[in-house]
Amino acid sequence: MSFRTDRQRAVGLGAAKTGSEHHWHMITSSIALLILVPLFVLSFGNALGGTYEEVLATYSRPYPSIIAGLTLVVGLIHFKNGAQVLIEDYVGGLKRKLTIIAVNMMSYTLIAVGLFALVKLAL
Repeated sequence: MSFRTDRQRAVGLGAAKTGSEHHWHMITSSIALLILVPLFVLSFGNALGGTYEEVLATYSRPYPSIIAGLTLVVGLIHFKNGAQVLIEDYVGGLKRKLTIIAVNMMSYTLIAVGLFALVKLAL
């Protein structure tokens, strides 16, 4: 049994030193998505309901392709970082590490598949 207070047990542990950096990345990706999502919706709206040739013609131009690619990458990176915070807060032990690895793998796989499909459409 220890007679030390909670404060005495916490002294010297310090901060992890990554919280503010992670918070800054979440803020910047949120602002980027605030700009990218309406642009994506507007450019995607032109292709929505069209034939395959019309969609192909839309995404053969650089503006819709770049907006779609940026939205995909920034959105999934933002998802990965947000999910990691959620997992760190509510899951513990080995399950935490495995879940974070699974979410990271899923995010990067979706980015790769999405960009591959976009490149196939654009070229």
